[in-house]
Amino acid sequence: MQAVKMYTTAVCPYCIRAKQILKAKGVEQIEEIRVDVKPDERIRMMEITGQRTVPQIFIGATHVGGHDDLVALDRRGDLMPLLNGH
Repeated sequence: MQAVKMYTTAVCPYCIRAKQILKAKGVEQIEEIRVDVKPDERIRMMEITGQRTVPQIFIGATHVGGHDDLVALDRRGDLMPLLNGH
């Protein structure tokens, strides 16, 4: 399974839901980068993604986007292949 990295904050309901979706798909470990406690990481996230909002989700080297993007990816049937590296 591909590595998953997610930029998050402590109180973001979309971050919590995105983690639940990923765990339900078998993701055991998510590298969480808390931008609320590490402001430099928020700047880095914005430079990489062009986005200000969290979550920002990466599966392997692929920037998936936020919660809604993750849900759309799953609905299209593309989430599991991406997680499995196909």
